[in-house]
Amino acid sequence: MEKGDLKRRLRRLSPEARERLRRELQEGTRVAPSGEAVLSPELEELLAEVLEGTEPRPVAVPELTQRGRPRVVITGLGALTPLGNSVGETWKGLVEGRSGIDYLTGIDVSKYPTKFGGEVRGFDPKKHMDPKEARRMERFAQFAVAAAGEALRDAGFSINEQNAYRVGVLMGTAIGGLSATERAAKRLFVEEKKVSPFFLTSMIPNMAAFHIAYIYQARGYNSTVTTACAAGTQAVGEAAEVIRRGAADLMICGGTESSDSELGMAGFVSMRAFSTRNDDPAGACRPFDKDRDGFVGSEGCAVLILESLEHALQRGARIYAEVLGFAATSDAYHVAAPDPEAEGAQRAMRWAMADAGIRPEQVDYINAHGTSTPLGDIAETLAIKKSLGEHAYNVAISSTKSMLGHSFGATGAIEALATTLIIWHQIIHPTINYHTPDPQCDLDYVPNVARPARVRVALSNSFGLGGQDATLVLGRYEG
Repeated sequence: MEKGDLKRRLRRLSPEARERLRRELQEGTRVAPSGEAVLSPELEELLAEVLEGTEPRPVAVPELTQRGRPRVVITGLGALTPLGNSVGETWKGLVEGRSGIDYLTGIDVSKYPTKFGGEVRGFDPKKHMDPKEARRMERFAQFAVAAAGEALRDAGFSINEQNAYRVGVLMGTAIGGLSATERAAKRLFVEEKKVSPFFLTSMIPNMAAFHIAYIYQARGYNSTVTTACAAGTQAVGEAAEVIRRGAADLMICGGTESSDSELGMAGFVSMRAFSTRNDDPAGACRPFDKDRDGFVGSEGCAVLILESLEHALQRGARIYAEVLGFAATSDAYHVAAPDPEAEGAQRAMRWAMADAGIRPEQVDYINAHGTSTPLGDIAETLAIKKSLGEHAYNVAISSTKSMLGHSFGATGAIEALATTLIIWHQIIHPTINYHTPDPQCDLDYVPNVARPARVRVALSNSFGLGGQDATLVLGRYEG
């Protein structure tokens, strides 16, 4: 092996392996039982050169919660949504109560009863990654790479050889590269041509997490969650657990989705799940309003940087909020319809609060799943009442989807990001398009106008197809 090749391989060792080599060199343990040197002087010199300056990483004493486990905090945010291609643009639109829903331009919807949705407009992947790499990705993966870059910059964190093995990626998506599947099917079955060699490696759901890891060189824990509309929320919750069990110091996590294809539109139209309020796209998504008629499909992405508290404090990071608890449950009821008794949803909320070690009366705000479907909003209202009791009537609730639509596997991460900013700014964004109260949805949904409020503890709910339920508990960081 050439000296240069050996040096490169040595530099790819994990920090732990490099430290072990350095210590053994110092202690002279690289010898055979006979007492003869195992390493030549030249190799020892090369090892010393590569390992020079690799001091042992200080062993921090973990900051513990009242429940005796490491604390996890949020230090960076990135987003692309129908309200803008950044966190700042998105948050400004949410607080102003603006809708990002409009007539669709990315696909031909002339033959479908729904003509509108949420699109990320003006996105140019070449501004965020090498054009050659971008061509090999589907839009959902491009979103993830762009949002991860914004989140890392916002966190003030750079991945390098020393920390790469302690940085993980965990992303959620419900659908992955559906548009790639549609194109490949047309090419194979209609045009009778060969499909692209990049078809499979662009459409499978784990490609968003792969491309984040590849482009930013995050070499630690890596996984993908595909629990339908709960995927983004579960990805953030599971990422916190990865840190708590010591498998990573920092996690890049969130959700991403872009299912803007005729195949997806045809499927949801057949389910009769979409709103058909074509005369008023901006007013179509009206969670908890009596006149709601279905959800509004959308696309988007949010990425959050999670860190152990001791890691964040060591590097002087700004802390937006703390991840206090998480739970995921199953309705085990129906493939698409919510359980009318809301048993799975209320268990997710109760278990998440128990995981956080908080009481229902400590909850100040809930970011609702709030899809604007006739049955879903009633079930969620019931779940809130069952899990919080009488305190449900004291809690402010709002639906981010009223402005952004439902971005499936990304929506929970976008809503976790919105909840984080609500805690950070102490302003609750509204549920817009709320005009006619529904007697079965009789809680405080912060209608139409943002509200300054004291928010110390918040829940963020996501309930997905297949009865997948997930709840995050986020809190204001108080050292």
